[in-house]
Amino acid sequence: MTALSGQEQEMVALTAAFVDERVRPRVREFEAGDHYPEPLIEEMKALGVFGLLVPEEHGGSAVSTACFARVTEELARGWMSLAGAIGGHSVIAHLLRTYGTPEQQAAHLPRMADGSLRATMALTEPSGGSDLQAMRTTARLDGGTYRVTGSKTWISNAQHAGLIGLLCRTDPDADPPHRGMGVLLVEPGEGLTVGPKIDKLGYRGVEACEIVFDDMAVPASALLGGEPGRGWVQMMRGLEVGRIQVAARAVGVAQAALAAATRYAQERESFGQPIWRHQSVGNLLADMATRVQAARLLTADAAQRLDAGGRADMEAGMAKLFASETAMQVALDAMRVHGGYGYSREYDVERYFRDAPLMILGEGTNEIQRSVIAAQWIARHRV
Repeated sequence: MTALSGQEQEMVALTAAFVDERVRPRVREFEAGDHYPEPLIEEMKALGVFGLLVPEEHGGSAVSTACFARVTEELARGWMSLAGAIGGHSVIAHLLRTYGTPEQQAAHLPRMADGSLRATMALTEPSGGSDLQAMRTTARLDGGTYRVTGSKTWISNAQHAGLIGLLCRTDPDADPPHRGMGVLLVEPGEGLTVGPKIDKLGYRGVEACEIVFDDMAVPASALLGGEPGRGWVQMMRGLEVGRIQVAARAVGVAQAALAAATRYAQERESFGQPIWRHQSVGNLLADMATRVQAARLLTADAAQRLDAGGRADMEAGMAKLFASETAMQVALDAMRVHGGYGYSREYDVERYFRDAPLMILGEGTNEIQRSVIAAQWIARHRV
């Protein structure tokens, strides 16, 4: 695992301190009522979290993907929703710095770096789920303007985003469909309706909504990179960052659940000794700790490959798959260690158990991840 620079280590440490001193004492204040954590978001802006993947010349810090993953892990350790608040934003920052025209970079990246402009990505459609090539949202070029029609759902930060990275069909007749897709950098305005937030099991505080485009006019200059037909390739590369970020979120939730179980197993006694000394509980802790460390290393490996300039879709898929399943299992085992108290809102483990499923379902379901991993594995090991 590549070591972080001194500046990157400091960023991770500052985030950890923010989580312990500012986030953990206030989570329930926002989470129980599903309230947007505006005060914490403002502190994250000041910390520089929104500019982690923005180049320095545009006001960001341009840390490595490995550092970005560790910062994400720390945020999720405190509250997974805060890590979600920078998820799509960071994917769009990565896409802009990699594919954006100089004009697009200058228009968006400086404000994204300080958090005054928050971005999200719009991929999933109500009828399509993970089948992105079946999307129906279209953008037809009319002179110098795209006319956008369609809908997307499960869009995180939809009510607070000032920029939407919209994957849509710019050439509906293209065969195969992915050759006719583009990413439009859409700013909210006439023709765009953001629906009410979806009432979710977990991942509360940060909204997820359906958004509807009704013949919305978007300038042709908003096409990412300015070259038609490149959107699928661009977004798939962006999702490598997105899946590493989701994996890191899962590691953070799993780490928090493990820490809670570790503390409780030492404080709680039965039959005259701490419960961790009972083999059934001790074995749970051993397996939990092993899984969390393995998930962290898989995530770091995917980040390192991306930082080295290589294709990381298989590695990011592996990290996302394993880390998300780990988070779910570790959260469940933490509840087992706590016994009946794990089912009570008095303890945080019930929240970890509610938050963990999102990482299994989001950024491409784990069933999709397995298909991606299998295809890439065969491609790299052909007989």
